[in-house]
Amino acid sequence: MLARDRKSSARGPRAVAAPARPATGVPDDASLLKMLYSMKLTRAIETRIERKLYRQGKIVGGVYVGRGQEAISVGAAMHMRRGGGEDHDDIVSPSHRDMAVFLMQGVPPERILAQYMGRRTGLTRGRDGNMHMGDLRHRLVAFVSHLGDSIPVAAGCALTFRMRGTDQVSFCFFGEGATSRGDWHEGLNFAAVLKLPVVFICNNNQYAYSTHVSRQMKVERVSDRARGYGMPGESQDGNDVRVVYDAVGRAVDRARRGDGPTLLEFLTFRMTGHSAHDDAGYVPKRLFEEWERKDPIRRFEDDLKRRRLLDAGALQTMESRIEGELDEAVDRAEAQPYPDPEECLTGVYHERA
Repeated sequence: MLARDRKSSARGPRAVAAPARPATGVPDDASLLKMLYSMKLTRAIETRIERKLYRQGKIVGGVYVGRGQEAISVGAAMHMRRGGGEDHDDIVSPSHRDMAVFLMQGVPPERILAQYMGRRTGLTRGRDGNMHMGDLRHRLVAFVSHLGDSIPVAAGCALTFRMRGTDQVSFCFFGEGATSRGDWHEGLNFAAVLKLPVVFICNNNQYAYSTHVSRQMKVERVSDRARGYGMPGESQDGNDVRVVYDAVGRAVDRARRGDGPTLLEFLTFRMTGHSAHDDAGYVPKRLFEEWERKDPIRRFEDDLKRRRLLDAGALQTMESRIEGELDEAVDRAEAQPYPDPEECLTGVYHERA
């Protein structure tokens, strides 16, 4: 675990320690296997998108994947309530590297693939061709390239829960680059002052496009900033799904109790360029080699094998199932029509009654 020794910090203010009480409990065996399946499905669909469909010319535009970061969105999504109705379900503001959140909230792989291929059945009905999407039926708030914009929106959703008197939680994902935007700071301050039920989740993959985190902030960790807003903050190992599960679970419990927001920073690495057209030549080769050894999926597989919850046969069965599901999803997505040109403005502007 990469939680920083706060006593030895010589840079910037110390973050407030989050409650140590693990009220969420330990995931059972079935949940652990679900986490592995979700991580592997996430990587498999993104590999299809980036290394096959994009290179085949079937996807036009930007392709952004989260290879190496799957543990964060999977570990967090395990705590999201869904399927209980408007006054029960949590709401999520994901970023473009949180594919697992979309899948675990119930968006079928076919619709995600159709989205990337610009088909009518995609989440934006052919108006966009990448992860700039959302679906309120699955409690997913759409986002734009200015990723800091999601933070005040997530806080606003949490204010709604507070006004209704429910124990719902607003989850908000972003990268460390988004923390350099003013609306990020405004959103955190707003949530802290009103003690809103928000879990702020930073995927710190160390590079905002080509800018290293050391060129973006003077403090050692993003979580150091939590103290300035009077909320708990933690920095944890983002490549260990069990660590993510535990940290997010404690933050969610805190939010549901009415104790306000938490800032969670998960340290990870982007094992690819910013997008499919970026060769990441600005990243030292040694960093790729170092973080490859920390691959979250391989680490979790080894952990489950040590616990005798997984063997070679079960792993092969899982991988074959995923490949079969994706083959079918690609075929179905490709069979869908493109949107009619006459529909290009439908749903874009508000129509007065």
